[in-house]
Amino acid sequence: MTVIVHISDLHICKYHFNEEVFLKAVDEINELKPDMILLTGDITNEGYYREFLKAKEYLSLFDAPLYAIPGNHDSRNLGYESFEELIGERSWRLTKNNNFTVIGVDSSSPDVNGGNIGRPQQLWMDSQLDECLNDSNFTIVAMHHHVIPIPETGRERNVLSDAGDILKTLIDHKVDVVLCGHKHVANIWEMNGTLFINAGSLSSTKIRGKDLNSYNVYNISDENIEIYLNKINGTTSLLGNFKRNI
Repeated sequence: MTVIVHISDLHICKYHFNEEVFLKAVDEINELKPDMILLTGDITNEGYYREFLKAKEYLSLFDAPLYAIPGNHDSRNLGYESFEELIGERSWRLTKNNNFTVIGVDSSSPDVNGGNIGRPQQLWMDSQLDECLNDSNFTIVAMHHHVIPIPETGRERNVLSDAGDILKTLIDHKVDVVLCGHKHVANIWEMNGTLFINAGSLSSTKIRGKDLNSYNVYNISDENIEIYLNKINGTTSLLGNFKRNI
């Protein structure tokens, strides 16, 4: 079984980052001993270089391998350059055991809140997903902006501007799981056998109503995908248990 922890929207900065909550989450996640941690953007709040320096320190506290893509907040103030220097590539592919692939794509643009994958990156993603489909790999695509609107998040403003084209690519290639952040609300949609899963905010103070900071845990076996929501008050709930596409 592969165990993945999905975190998002840390918003590391002086005013909107809860360090106590973050450190508690680090301890919890390290105890889980996941195979990998996927971070779907908004690591920083303003994209300042000093925020990325601090973020690199905080992220080093995780024991498991961590793979991140930027969010719209990370691409402010030349943050996309700082991301590449201090965090890593903004789009990437990793394969585990020759049959499990994760593709990270950058949906952000400099100083723009809305999301867009763009034609060149979509063509690259298409080629990667062609290989995954031919090899019958279990495939995860991670991006910051959501492809499908999320309930209980107010007026829709920042769904991908090219969501239609991207959604068709993901469905046509039978992608198993699509991971997003951005809205600070956990949610699951299932469409044509593809799971679209959003994570809440791990450590930002910008959360809605009585909601709490949280992260998702995915237990992926040969038969099933179990999805758990872990809130930073110690409660864990099963969000869904889905049969894998074979």
